[in-house]
Amino acid sequence: MKRVGILSDTHGTLPEAYLGFFVDVDEIWHAGDIGSEEVASKLAEFKPLRAVYGNIDAVRIRQLFSEQLVFDCEGVKVFMTHIGGYPGKYNSKAKGTIVREKPGICVCGHSHILKVMFDQRYNLLHINPGAAGASGFHTHITMIRCTIENGKVKDLEVYDKPKRM
Repeated sequence: MKRVGILSDTHGTLPEAYLGFFVDVDEIWHAGDIGSEEVASKLAEFKPLRAVYGNIDAVRIRQLFSEQLVFDCEGVKVFMTHIGGYPGKYNSKAKGTIVREKPGICVCGHSHILKVMFDQRYNLLHINPGAAGASGFHTHITMIRCTIENGKVKDLEVYDKPKRM
């Protein structure tokens, strides 16, 4: 059993709420647009971090993280990328990886829109945690935590609070 915290689009700032919301997770997944080495370091010092870079990330972040990750977590294959789309609207690069790797979970960021939905066509759970940073058009800070056990996602919870403008 593994507890996972998922966030995206921090754009160089972390909400203080991550400390409490992710306190009991085993690792954190960041789906890109990290925004700074400081954000990556804070997350990695707090919990083990898996991350991909996003379209706003500078060269140093792109050196530290890859564009896509495919890994196993508690018996389920996970695919993570920043710009991937969503069920029925995946971009060609993400769709190619989904078809080739057959993940059970697809984690994307970029849209700043929280979206969790099951993709029946590819038999996977699509997760976009929305945006956790201060920059962007989103009006709420959102993050996700869940448990993955024996190839199943359960106990999914959403952090959703208005962004202070």
